[in-house]
Amino acid sequence: MRRFLPVFAITYAQKLSLLASVPLILAVAAIALLVAAQSRALAEREIAALEKQLIEAKKAELRNYVTQARNGFYFIYGSAAPDDQDAKDQVKQILSAMIYGDDGFFFVYDYDGTNLVSPRQTERINRNFKGETDSEGTAVVDNLIEIARQGDGYLTHLWAKPSTGTQAQMITYVTSFPSWRWAVGTGVFIDDVLANVATARAEVEERIRQTFVYILAITLMAIVGVFLTGMVINLRERRLADAKLKVLTQRVFDAQEEERGRVARELHDGISQILVGVRFALDSARRRLSNGRPDAGESLEQGIDNLGTAISEVRRISRDLRPGVLDDLGLGPALKSLIEDFEVRTGIDTEFDTVVFRNRLDQNAKIAFYRIAQEALTNIERHSNASHVKLDLRGHTRGATLRISDNGHGIDPNTRTQSSGIGLRNMQERVEQLDGSLRILSSRAAGKGTIIEATVPLTHLLPPSTDEPMTTRAHA
Repeated sequence: MRRFLPVFAITYAQKLSLLASVPLILAVAAIALLVAAQSRALAEREIAALEKQLIEAKKAELRNYVTQARNGFYFIYGSAAPDDQDAKDQVKQILSAMIYGDDGFFFVYDYDGTNLVSPRQTERINRNFKGETDSEGTAVVDNLIEIARQGDGYLTHLWAKPSTGTQAQMITYVTSFPSWRWAVGTGVFIDDVLANVATARAEVEERIRQTFVYILAITLMAIVGVFLTGMVINLRERRLADAKLKVLTQRVFDAQEEERGRVARELHDGISQILVGVRFALDSARRRLSNGRPDAGESLEQGIDNLGTAISEVRRISRDLRPGVLDDLGLGPALKSLIEDFEVRTGIDTEFDTVVFRNRLDQNAKIAFYRIAQEALTNIERHSNASHVKLDLRGHTRGATLRISDNGHGIDPNTRTQSSGIGLRNMQERVEQLDGSLRILSSRAAGKGTIIEATVPLTHLLPPSTDEPMTTRAHA
């Protein structure tokens, strides 16, 4: 299984693209669900309104049918007595003949529940159906008679269609012939209305499904766009990173070559010449001893002095490359030794001030501060023409700060922006590596000089060791 894991590994840029796609997918999903819910709600309202409109039209149609039928035989019913059987038979005959469409007919029930007219279902005639219910439990005949007793009205129920024999939903309008105690009415099947409503709902669902397909397609295109954009940005950033890496690599090589050149010059101009002097003094002493001259000791003394100078020079070069006091005693003593050597070498008056740290700097911060101080003192020696230098190191609530100030003639503003200012650039990069800050304040006015202030955050200060007593030692 582990052999196949690298196949599914994703790059950092792909992770960013996925992370950018997740909110997009969630937003689109929420929008799609909201659109679907709103569409369904709106469609349901429209379908309900349509259904109501169609049913109301059916009811009006039924009412017209009954009204027309009643007007057709009202001259008989209006003048007949309650027990006029001939008039009743004439009205039954008229109603039995009034059929329409495939399933339309008129019916008559007396108030006792006996069917008197049923032209499409003649087997029901003269039979009592009081208490009859449909498949949903609706007492059809009883409800029709009750509605007729109250005047007129509508009843929705299930009834067998005469044309097919299958049950379907029906709306019935019934009115009363009170003097004959008749419930007269007709009905219309609304399965066509229900079919239209079902068709409308199916169309709504199809539209919603198509909307989801469109949203999904748009989402996929957007995600592909995000990935393509991420890939383009990633390629561009990678090219920029490669270019910066090449520049940085070249600068590292340049710095290495510069340091090697400096060490080579010091070895050649210093130690090499001193050792040549030692050899000359020893060779001179050898010749004098061979000749038995009494002044051979002077040449030996000179050779010993030159050899001591060579040893001191080697120590100085070694200290510049990597000061042992920084590792052994800490940053404070290392800076103090550095500035004392600077004062002895240059004759410039120096001042060093520090406080006891309750927290100590980590190794990276120590090296950075030491190299910044070393670079600053080198610049002061070469360019500032200063007569006084002050170096201050202290910790505070935000971290630690190293401050180097002089009273020289300051830094040319143009020099600070040119690529040739590699020393200042090295200081800046060392501080940025530690998430710190570097400030350079300089004035060209006489005696104002330059202030270099490097600060590292509190994360580079370590807690004090519990087994060490608090003393006034200077190292940080």
